[in-house]
Amino acid sequence: MIETNLYSEILRKDQAYIWHPFTPLVGSEPPLPIVKAEGAYLYTEDGQKILDAIASWWVNLHGHSHPHIAKAIFEQAQKLEHVIFAGFTHEPAVKLAERLLAILPSNQSKVFFSDNGSTACEVAIKMALQYWYNLGEAQRTEIIALQGAYHGDTFGGMSVAERNLFNKPFLEKLFDVHFLPFPACYEVACCAGKRNNIQCFSARATIQKMQELAETGKIAAFMYEPLVQGAAGMRMYSPEILNELLRIAQKYEILCIADEVMTGFGRTGKLFASEYCSHQPDIMCLSKGITGGVMPLGVTTCTEKVISAFRSAEKTKTFYHGHSYTANPLACAAANASLDLLLQKETLQKIHQITEMHTSFEAQIRSQKRFAKVQILGTILAIELKSLEETNYFNNMAKDIYKYFLAKNILLRPLGNVLYVMPPYCIEKEELEWIYREINDFLQL
Repeated sequence: MIETNLYSEILRKDQAYIWHPFTPLVGSEPPLPIVKAEGAYLYTEDGQKILDAIASWWVNLHGHSHPHIAKAIFEQAQKLEHVIFAGFTHEPAVKLAERLLAILPSNQSKVFFSDNGSTACEVAIKMALQYWYNLGEAQRTEIIALQGAYHGDTFGGMSVAERNLFNKPFLEKLFDVHFLPFPACYEVACCAGKRNNIQCFSARATIQKMQELAETGKIAAFMYEPLVQGAAGMRMYSPEILNELLRIAQKYEILCIADEVMTGFGRTGKLFASEYCSHQPDIMCLSKGITGGVMPLGVTTCTEKVISAFRSAEKTKTFYHGHSYTANPLACAAANASLDLLLQKETLQKIHQITEMHTSFEAQIRSQKRFAKVQILGTILAIELKSLEETNYFNNMAKDIYKYFLAKNILLRPLGNVLYVMPPYCIEKEELEWIYREINDFLQL
């Protein structure tokens, strides 16, 4: 436990020296100093025990300070902590690449390492654009994305994302992108065309615009978050709609880029959200849960078709992209250890249990009047609260919701007026039930 005077000194120095992400420099609450974390819990300097119900920004899969991952990093650090990855290689990276390709869709054939989700997406965008450049298809320079998209905060990532306050200062520097209307439908029966309602009309408008754009012959790539738009408020859409968009794109040889940074590694109930579709992406972006939330690592994978455009002795066709910490051995060791845990029968059972408990809880609160809708996909539970403001990240309800649950020793960091639960897989049944009880009490206020 940190002494009170030392605690105050940490906060003073934090305020003096540190610029926190997504945090106004004026008017924000002081950050909570965390001294340790174990399992599903975070511990503050004064002994407060906080249940991490959002897996620390969706990265933590197996619980904090997991001994298996910690041991793997320790052992790797004693052998090789880092080496330049241009002209060199190492066993942890090779092992990880082989294991990832074994569980990803079968069309994926190569792994390119970076160091976070945004760079994984940046690599994918550059890879897709250079693919057509290398083939001499000068007209193939345009990209399609979905309204509400978020693909990170690098310039390529911002360009293929929703235009909002996140990127407003940089708008004139972003390249133009075609945005499809978000297909606001998640009901399978509806999306299969068995219902004739406004949601189906929304889906058809999305599909029609994709068809029109594809026919121009100018589209290089279609980039999307499969089935769930995380930062947009956990907005979900059906596999049927996505599959149709992919079918159209691939008919016109448009490269399909699946941003599975958030949805990968079991979050949606399957190892990867792309598994819900029969049409598979050409390029995939992975990060967040890849190391179990322990170390930064990004991965971009692609098919042999994509690789074929770069497989040349011509230096102009080389993919000139890299990072100093590409394929860091410690991060790769953590990722391999996380995969050990993820693929265990017990972990897959816990993912199933979380999904079932989310579904049961939704049935219990269905009659509540305070929310607009509840959506569930695998371990993701999203509750959109009714609000007079627009539903987005900047809705003023977020601050009050966050403070309410933190006072209950539960970390829930809402996306505006969307309250969501995305716990680590190690969470116990009793802990989830506690979260549900607190949410139910909150909904009745």
